[in-house]
Amino acid sequence: MPPEPLTPERILEATEDVLRRYGPAKATVVDVARALGVSHGSVYRHFGSKAALREAVTQRWLDLSHAELSAVADAAGPAGPRLRDWLAALFAAKRRKAGDDPELFATYMVLVGENSATVERHIETMNGQLARIVESGVRTGEFTGAGTDPAATARALWDATNRFHDPAYAADWSAPGIEAAFDAVCDLLLRGLQS
Repeated sequence: MPPEPLTPERILEATEDVLRRYGPAKATVVDVARALGVSHGSVYRHFGSKAALREAVTQRWLDLSHAELSAVADAAGPAGPRLRDWLAALFAAKRRKAGDDPELFATYMVLVGENSATVERHIETMNGQLARIVESGVRTGEFTGAGTDPAATARALWDATNRFHDPAYAADWSAPGIEAAFDAVCDLLLRGLQS
């Protein structure tokens, strides 16, 4: 049976395993190549540098949330429940990542710090999804307190819910009362948008 072709996806999967095993400070492209049974030059043909590979891993990690959340943002129905569902899905996804694989989550925290442009693109994507929900609510008359700039309102919603999605608060995500705190913030935001 011929060997599996070397694809960017296989390289990224192997890179995640290597980062999980060695951490970002010690993981090398040679380690990734060894895990795949190829030369490090083969990895460099797909990713020109270690930094490019780490950025691609970070982008892949952040992109995992985009599709699920986009489906919620673009679903039919009233904007209020969609906004709550979107925020809940974001919070659940972040909690899963932090709880299911803490070693890789810690590694990603380092990578996110190194790849601020990748993180900024992610935040822009998330705020774009929020803005679509806000715009829908304004258009239907559901969000009368949202103002005239959906992008500014989306950014305010993002900032107001920071505790429930910013990895800096990951230690709080399993604390007693966190669900009640999340519900209270969502209720407050929705009342403000619907006033």
